[in-house]
Amino acid sequence: MDFVESLLDAWPQLWSGIQITLKLSLGGAALGMVVAAVLGLAAITRSAVLRVTARVFVEFFRGTSLVVQLFWLFYVMPQLGVRLDAITCGILALGLNYGAYGAEVVRGSLNAVPKGQWETTTALSMSWFTTVRRVIWPQAWALMLPGLNNLMVMLVKGTSVAYMITLFDLTYVTTDHLRRTEGTWFAFGLAFVLYYLIALGFSSLLRLLERRAQRRLGLRPSKAATARATAEAVA
Repeated sequence: MDFVESLLDAWPQLWSGIQITLKLSLGGAALGMVVAAVLGLAAITRSAVLRVTARVFVEFFRGTSLVVQLFWLFYVMPQLGVRLDAITCGILALGLNYGAYGAEVVRGSLNAVPKGQWETTTALSMSWFTTVRRVIWPQAWALMLPGLNNLMVMLVKGTSVAYMITLFDLTYVTTDHLRRTEGTWFAFGLAFVLYYLIALGFSSLLRLLERRAQRRLGLRPSKAATARATAEAVA
């Protein structure tokens, strides 16, 4: 009974923190998907300039700390005349960082599509853009969803660094407010459960998308697993 009363008392602060975490997760995921798709496609083009540019971008954001990137956007950019609010900085840092990881998932999945598919569209005189949009991407989409699912869960957990730039997210609410008012066990136990439920929600949604994509391609579970293994090996 005491737990329920404590939860009800803390709910207004918790809901505020959950909203910030959800905004960061959704915004970072949307930006990350765009970044991953653009860089993943650039990595397989015939243009050496685009391939090199994509590689440099990916290696830079994968090879530097998310916290440093976040601090750079929030604390350093204003000194250069560019001021962004905290939530925008959080979304940008998460989207660029996890988008760089996602680009490798996209690239590996695109490369896992049988070469015969490319050759057939060439024989039909289809343009590169049309080939990717109508033939290659639908097949690669089913392959990349498991990897993107993993990155989505990591992104949700990565939002916990947002408190470092004054955002009152779920981590801040539980560690600063609830820990002082309700105690350590209550605060961190509740944070553990809430982060798990948020990550589970996003993961379940992506699994539904994965199964839908597989059904559209006529992939049985065994074939889908083989295709995923191939995509991961290529990546």
